[in-house]
Amino acid sequence: MTTEQKDVDTTLDPLFIQKSEEAYRNPTEVQMSQIVLPCHANHCGELSAGQLLKWMDSTACLSAERHAGCSCITASVDDINFEHTIGVGKVVNIIAKVNRAFTSSMEVGILVTCEDLYTDRQWKVCHAFATFVARRTEAGKVQLKQVIPHTQMEQMEYSLAAERRRMRLIHAEIITDLLSSSTAQLGECQEYQDAVPAERTRVESVELVLPPHANHQVSTFGGQIMAWMENVATIAACRLCNAHPTLRTIDMFHFRGPSHIGDRLVLKAIVNNAFKHSMEVGVCAEAYQGGEPLRHINSAFMTFEVLDSDRKPRTLPRLRPEPVDGKRRYQEAIARKKIRLDRKYIITCKQTEVPLSVPWDPSNQMYLSYNNVSALKLMDTRNNWVLTSEKNKVRLYTLEENHMLCFKVEMYISVPAEQTFHLLSDLRRRKEWDRHYEECDLINQADEDDTLYRIATPSVRKGGKGQDFILLASRRKPCDSSDPYLIALRSVTLPTHPPTEDYTRGEVLCAGFAIWEESSTLTKITYYNQATPGVLPYISTDIAGLSSGFYSSFCACSQFLEANKDSPAALPPSAPYSSPSTLYLQEEM
Repeated sequence: MTTEQKDVDTTLDPLFIQKSEEAYRNPTEVQMSQIVLPCHANHCGELSAGQLLKWMDSTACLSAERHAGCSCITASVDDINFEHTIGVGKVVNIIAKVNRAFTSSMEVGILVTCEDLYTDRQWKVCHAFATFVARRTEAGKVQLKQVIPHTQMEQMEYSLAAERRRMRLIHAEIITDLLSSSTAQLGECQEYQDAVPAERTRVESVELVLPPHANHQVSTFGGQIMAWMENVATIAACRLCNAHPTLRTIDMFHFRGPSHIGDRLVLKAIVNNAFKHSMEVGVCAEAYQGGEPLRHINSAFMTFEVLDSDRKPRTLPRLRPEPVDGKRRYQEAIARKKIRLDRKYIITCKQTEVPLSVPWDPSNQMYLSYNNVSALKLMDTRNNWVLTSEKNKVRLYTLEENHMLCFKVEMYISVPAEQTFHLLSDLRRRKEWDRHYEECDLINQADEDDTLYRIATPSVRKGGKGQDFILLASRRKPCDSSDPYLIALRSVTLPTHPPTEDYTRGEVLCAGFAIWEESSTLTKITYYNQATPGVLPYISTDIAGLSSGFYSSFCACSQFLEANKDSPAALPPSAPYSSPSTLYLQEEM
């Protein structure tokens, strides 16, 4: 057990469901509590990660079935980061609830905490998001009922579920793009004299699927398959380091097909690459019956560390990959490590730990875009805004939080929502109504949804320097009728556009528009901005009510939209895309 364990902070973890006296409880919520017995532990006296995966999958499946009203199967489990190990005698508490349902699939949020019964302390172990698909019934494909959020936390998770789904669907393409465009960045495979041959770490094991391994649907229990995969991956890791490794992260489990009683499951694992303090093990599960060919059931990539007596990561031996396929896996492991670091740096850190401007490149585009849109969605779901002023139905709200001043401006217009979205998406046209936009140049249209701009604004003081911004603009159309159109803005850094002496480089942490379709002709526009110190001089007098700047700008915006409501919606001109794909949301299975 790690020595520095922190009590669960329920205010910071949106997945944690607080105990309260309120009568409301999410109808899909399922809780499981298990005491860790010696039979659940490895030889170090710590809970086996495979056993924990089985409990997590069981809890999440029950939550999914409670919502669907029918049998459900695990389609995938998102990346898992294990923050702590769990010792014998501790209690594992697992909470699962459905965050959002799509057509026949749904996202289930899972939170795992550990409880010490003697000290009455709890701490977070991990959280994950699993995708479950409702099984076809005799009547055909199931159409899931929509989840209706009742609390601010539920609304936040409901909104973010669409963005996480987007990332799942394009995950494989991120790896492919990085490998094809960043070979120099990933580096060549180096030969080390004392390296351990990768072949030494290869493991192959077979399991016969018996009735105890099946779930209540008479298919192989997904959690059991994940546990078997974790077992062979651990053996492969042991063979590299000759010590007992600790599992730290799992890159997404993706179930590609079912398995049944009587199947033979062939489980294969090999160390793909060893870094200074961690190693990646690739593992796959294939099934067959009789003389039929192997069916690919699942695959995942697991990252292990080896801890010394002080619970610090040990330096690992180098790995010598096999020719051809081994070198390909070696390179892919480097790419996945880069993606894990990008994702952790951009997405999982607290806002106070991440610089306002994050370097942009094609390999981290998806995570920056996710972070950009998610930050705007989080602002949109907050319900503690304070109405500061109202003039002719243009409303200004403020919110002070974490030493930041957030504000939003809200108004209604008689222009269709989709046309409003297209008109506001092209930031080059914003200077037609916003006096703060002096210049706006399109730098790069990364793909249909993400565009990079350089914005210049005039000085707030006579004779002073103006400000310029390098902004990533991320567009999102609604996933369903309960979603708004979104245009999210945040600062990024580009080597090709460094700060200049003529302008002070400004930074935007979170800004943008949420556009709601109230009817076929009435649209609600909400503009958000999380004001940083560099932006405050431009808006402080407006927020204090000492000028009518906001009112004037958004009246001009309304007039601009009204004047162009029948014009063809012009998107930014096509530029060479950094990513070859246009994403259309579709069912996972």
